[in-house]
Parts: sequence; structure tokens; C-alpha cells
Amino acid sequence: MEAQQTFLVFGATGRTGRHFTSLALHHGHRVRVLARAPGTLTDGHPHLEIHQGSITDPPDPRRLDRLVRGATAVVCLLGDAQAQRTHTINTTFVQQLVPAMRRTGVTRLLYQAGGLSAPPDRRLPLPLRVVRATIARRYLGQHHDNEAVMRYLATDAMDIEWMVHRAAIGSDGPSRGTLRRSPTTISIAPFADCASYNYRLLADPTAIHTCDPSAYHQ
Repeated sequence: MEAQQTFLVFGATGRTGRHFTSLALHHGHRVRVLARAPGTLTDGHPHLEIHQGSITDPPDPRRLDRLVRGATAVVCLLGDAQAQRTHTINTTFVQQLVPAMRRTGVTRLLYQAGGLSAPPDRRLPLPLRVVRATIARRYLGQHHDNEAVMRYLATDAMDIEWMVHRAAIGSDGPSRGTLRRSPTTISIAPFADCASYNYRLLADPTAIHTCDPSAYHQ
């Protein structure tokens, strides 16, 4: 049995977040979450610790430190397409989170971005740029926010063991298999498979300081 860990999850009430939380609890770990509406989570599990609040609350370094302290890893599965049309809310939050991690000695961070968000060191392939500019145009705000997060991590947080999963999430359907990290290929996957991939990615030291997508391998 693997050693018990404590995951601090932001976005636990989202569809990927719910799957990740359930998976971590199933494996015997502790999960600490910040949720705007705690009632949307099952709070009867003895290893689930729920704190009410939102990443858009006024900054409170002492409260954030209390949330982060003692965590094995911090997991950000955040997304609010409406709010991100006009504000880079994730970037603002991550810029508060990283200093809190430094103050409390927590080093591992996983951030889930969208598959159409470009990493800081390269452009998206042409087909993905076309999709982003047409079919997925309404999510441009999210992509800009995700890209700002990745730029911040790559330029101002290299002392943190961060990793970014650029996920292409399609539905909440059944599992389609096992996702693997792939710098060049991306697969559309259900929420459950992305959550499982995130869980495994946290234990992969080769993923530190990468912003790769994931793909199914036959």
C-alpha cells in the first residue's frame, strides 16, 4: 500500500475535480478542498476536509497558508469560462498560491490547463490553432488565463515542482483507456481518464516543469 498523502485540491466540485477527489480517497489519501458550495461534495468521508471559500475571495495570506500547510501536493483543476472572459482569475490566484507554498515548504503543484492553451515555449499546431479560433472561440479567455499561468510558472516559479496537464476533455462518459504524457499528441478524453492521469502524473518526477498534453497509446 502506498504511503498516505494529503492533496489540497482547488476545483474539487468540478467534473475532473470530483473524479480526482474520489480516486485519491479510494487510494487511502487525505483530501483537503476549498469549495464555494461545500454541500455539492459528499462530506461524510473521514479523510475529506472541506473549507468553504473561493479562489476569488479577497486575498488572505494567513488563511491560504493554513490551507496549504501540510499538503503533499497542491492540485488546481480550475475553470470558470464566464469569469475568465474578462479576468485572469486563475493567474491571480496562482500568483498568491506559489508564495504560500514557499512559506509553508510545499513544493509539488499540478495545474490542469486546456489542450488548446499554448505552452510558453512553443506554438500550438496549426489544426489546433484553427479549432481554437473557430469552434472553441468562446473559451479564448480561459486559454489566455491558462497561458498566463504557464508563463508565470516558467519564469517566476522554477523553484516549485510544478507540472501542467494540457487536457483535452470531451465528456463525462466511460473510460476510454489509460492516458500517457505526450509532447506531440493529444487525445480527447472523459473527465475520469483525465483525473486518473493527473493522479499518476503527480508521482512522475520526469513531468516536473513540463506543460504537455496527454494521449491514449494503443
